[in-house]
Amino acid sequence: MTIAAENFEQAKNLIDRGVAADNSQPRGDAYLVITGNKARDTRAGVFEATQDAFGYRLNTYIVNATGIQAKDNVMFYFTGTISVPYLDSLTFLPGAIGDHLTSHGGRLTGSNQMNAIEWLKAGATGSYGTVVEPCNFPQKFPNPKILLEHYLNGDTLVEAYWKSVVWPGQGIFIGEPLSAPYARDKIDG
Repeated sequence: MTIAAENFEQAKNLIDRGVAADNSQPRGDAYLVITGNKARDTRAGVFEATQDAFGYRLNTYIVNATGIQAKDNVMFYFTGTISVPYLDSLTFLPGAIGDHLTSHGGRLTGSNQMNAIEWLKAGATGSYGTVVEPCNFPQKFPNPKILLEHYLNGDTLVEAYWKSVVWPGQGIFIGEPLSAPYARDKIDG
C-alpha cells in the first residue's frame, strides 16, 4: 500500500487521519452506489449481501444515482464511474474507504479518468484503483462485502483491502495502511 499524495501536507493529513481512526469504533454510513453504467456496476451483485451482512453495525445504503452528495458521516463509498461527482460535498470519517471501479483509477498521474488520490484529497483514508485496462472482472476490484467483513472485525486498512481483491496484479492500494478504526485493544491474559 502506498501513501499517495500530491504534496507533503496531503501525506501528513492522510497519516493523521489514519492514526485518529485507530480504535475509534465509528458508526459511519456505507454507500453502495449503482450508477447505471453496466460495465462499471459489476460489483452491484454483492451490494445487497453487503447491506444484509453489515446493516446492524452501520447504516448501509444502496443508491441508484450518479453519486451521493452533501453527506457528513461517510465511512464507506463504493461506486463505478470514470469520475465521482460531489466528492467536495462529503465529509469522510477518519479511516474511511472510497473507491470507484474504472479502468485507470490507479494511474496516479496522466490519466483521462479520475485517479484514486481524489478520494484521499476529499478525506478518505484509503482507496484502490487499477493502473492498466483490467477488463471489468469483479475479482480485479475490491469486494465490498469482504472488505467490510475484515475491516469491521479489526483488520488494518491494508489487510482488509488485500483480502478483498482476488486478482490484485493490475491495481494499487493507496492510503494509510495501518489505519484500524475497528480494532479492539488486546488484553494480555
